[in-house]
Amino acid sequence: MTDVGYHFANLWFAAQKENWPLAEYYLNETQSHLRWAVAIKPVRTTKSGANVDLNGILEAVTNTFLKAVGGAIDNKDLPGFQTAYRQTMVGCYACHTACEKPFIRLQIPESAPASIINFSANEEVAAGGGPTDDVSRGRAFFQQNCALCHAGGTGPRNTMIGGQGPSLLGVVGRRAASARNFNYTKALSDSGITWSAATLDPFLANPTLAVPGTTMLVSAPNADNRRCLIAFLSTLATPAGGAQESAQPASVAGDAHDWRHDGPGIKHIVDLAQLPPPFATASAGNGPRVVKQPADARLSVPSGFEVRLFASGLSGPRLLRTAPNGDIFIAETGANRIRVLRAADGADAPAVNQVFAEGLDRPFGVAFYPPGDDPQWLYVANNNAVVRFPYRSGDLTASGAATTVVPRLTGTTGGHTTRDVAFSKDGKRMFISVGSGSNVAEGMKKKDADEIRAWEADRGFGATWDSESNRADILLTDPEGRQPLRPFATGIRNGVGLAIDKDGVLWTSTNERDGLGDDLVPDYITRVKEGGYYGWPWYYMGNHEEPRHAGERPDLAGRATVPDVPVQAHSASLEMTFYTASSGPSLFPEEYRGDIFAAFHGSWNRNSRTGYKVVRVRLHNGIPTGEYDDFLTGFVVDNTSVWGRPVGVTVARDGALLVTEDGNSTIWRVSYAAK
Repeated sequence: MTDVGYHFANLWFAAQKENWPLAEYYLNETQSHLRWAVAIKPVRTTKSGANVDLNGILEAVTNTFLKAVGGAIDNKDLPGFQTAYRQTMVGCYACHTACEKPFIRLQIPESAPASIINFSANEEVAAGGGPTDDVSRGRAFFQQNCALCHAGGTGPRNTMIGGQGPSLLGVVGRRAASARNFNYTKALSDSGITWSAATLDPFLANPTLAVPGTTMLVSAPNADNRRCLIAFLSTLATPAGGAQESAQPASVAGDAHDWRHDGPGIKHIVDLAQLPPPFATASAGNGPRVVKQPADARLSVPSGFEVRLFASGLSGPRLLRTAPNGDIFIAETGANRIRVLRAADGADAPAVNQVFAEGLDRPFGVAFYPPGDDPQWLYVANNNAVVRFPYRSGDLTASGAATTVVPRLTGTTGGHTTRDVAFSKDGKRMFISVGSGSNVAEGMKKKDADEIRAWEADRGFGATWDSESNRADILLTDPEGRQPLRPFATGIRNGVGLAIDKDGVLWTSTNERDGLGDDLVPDYITRVKEGGYYGWPWYYMGNHEEPRHAGERPDLAGRATVPDVPVQAHSASLEMTFYTASSGPSLFPEEYRGDIFAAFHGSWNRNSRTGYKVVRVRLHNGIPTGEYDDFLTGFVVDNTSVWGRPVGVTVARDGALLVTEDGNSTIWRVSYAAK
């Protein structure tokens, strides 16, 4: 219940600043946490033995006090808001009095962020600081591992909240793959499962084993965690009358970043001086429906280039990298394996296609070590560890078992699951990217200035803590994993792709946060400075303060590094690579040498669809200009459907560019044909 007080207090401050979109956000959060608290314990038994119906009280509070608060927000009526807010506080006091539950502070908060409602410490947490009952523990596990993709509540006026995954409201008792507005795999749709404790348990333990072909990657192998998570999921009842479907976002003709305006050679630059304010548009749940490639769908590339299907029938191909001998190594993350392809120079299809290693744990990053033409090891970044296989040039299967180099990257494994790995040019340093466990560190506790200084002295400037420890960072150790992991750079929400340029500088391709509107926050591609702090979760794009953490870190103001190349918000920039080819039958023109190619997986948190393409990032003498151009487009069918979601990019030995997409599990080959 302390979360209720936190959001209710910040609701007051947002309204006092007449930031009405932010006020609506905190009102929704207050209502969502109230519903959760009541779902856990719908009847309160007081010390005197009386039973208090909290569902009835919640309905009354929602339909009177909070409805009045919402009306004042809709009308931008500050005096009306203040009156309704104070009336709500009186109603809360009456409820707590009836429940014989302490309500310690009954006054308008004076400093943000604050918590108005305080219960006794032993009421909701154990002596060690953790939840004491299965539902509370399950909720904590859900927040750390599931909430980044799945909604566990409703939005304004009981509208369904969209996300990268389906809403889990009412999941228990629901037929698998039956929720609306989400594109399920055929495997899950055909499974015939109805979700219950008995069916959820094996699925959560190992989704791909329970339903081969599902794209669900996050598992809960610990039986206690599964039991608590299922207990929490069982409380997520659909509201009386049912959740209302959100209006389907429409493509916006005047939106320069709408997919309809994409095309090879179209130039983009994000002007940080022109960023909109937070919540300028509603946060959208506009995930794509992936369909088979329509008969008339064609990909587009610049004049002189041609694009052809290179490989199909794969299992969710993600990152791919080219070995020094020209073989192509691909992470099939959901299948827990690494695949290798071999093709002759100029060939339109591989002659060899086989599994190199399997039995991994959601592998993503792949790197050859030592750097150069004669690597001895293939490194693989699993979800929470780095392993390596013995490797000699030309190996098509691993000649030995994997050995663990870094046994544990973080204390939590939920949220963003991709990890990439790269080596410095001299082979002395190993970089590992680890994405955040959440959207914007919503569950991270507050620290005072002394606690922050002590934490940063050990973990690095701008480092996060709690379940976000060693998350949203690029970590550093040596290639043997002997040196303790430490942050090389912090505040990088999800640095999906890593790359080293010709001068030995580390770069990353990064997914930024969601929930602030269509054009916030820009994703980015940037050089990474050692010791640099890039903003997450307290700031973004330099000195823009995150409103959901307003006032928490004044010490960081003006100290966040501005990334080199901001790209359109919600593009979901994944793997990046430098065009380094110097010969071959498919060689690109000289003007492409040294530039970057990056794969945009595509938006879900934007009203008008964007991304779903490969872009070229222009460099001048190795320095980014801030511009990027569309290079490969055509994966979007309409504002509802797409037939491809680019993930990986690599330069083949013959000079072609290879692109993976995990919507229909294909690889495409782009070559230069005009000579």
